[in-house]
Amino acid sequence: MISTIQGTITEIKEQLLTVDIGQLGLSVLVPSTIHFKIGQQIKLTAHMHWNSDQGPSLYGFSDPIEKTIFLLLISCSGVGPKLALSALNYLGAQGFLETISSENDRALSKVPGIGAKRAEQIIVHLKHKINALLAEHPIVTSGSSSLHVWQEVGQALESLNYSRPEINQTMHHLATAYTGTNLPFDKLLRHALSFLAKR
Repeated sequence: MISTIQGTITEIKEQLLTVDIGQLGLSVLVPSTIHFKIGQQIKLTAHMHWNSDQGPSLYGFSDPIEKTIFLLLISCSGVGPKLALSALNYLGAQGFLETISSENDRALSKVPGIGAKRAEQIIVHLKHKINALLAEHPIVTSGSSSLHVWQEVGQALESLNYSRPEINQTMHHLATAYTGTNLPFDKLLRHALSFLAKR
């Protein structure tokens, strides 16, 4: 079983990386390619998924929490790997956890391929597991900052016409940089806009 992938990116397509690991070039499906560049040395957490019609597919994740969410999603009835990647791409790991924790079926239903009914089913299936996951991974909730504040920052960036990948990358940066802090909305938004301006 493949648990990690380490090598050099030689090609980038939509949600697909080709990674040179020496004697082989692996095709790796990822939630988003916005963080990656050709020639970049990477190490990804991996999951091999078997489809009876298409055979094996390899999925890679920059953060182990993404893999955990991916596996939780594909455990839901009617959710395959493609839809799980779509949810991670659209909401990001932190956004997905917040959406499930707050039972925001409206936000989840906006993910391409997930309608209102399926969103409700996913929330029912995953709510208790996600709440347990949030308790184990405080970095995802950025310490004592409330989920509500983080959601407001994401919504503010969306209203300023930033793309979902840009918002996801920014929220990941904030969660990493300000773990354990209790920043109010205005300061978090200021840090978010500063990060986006430097990209």
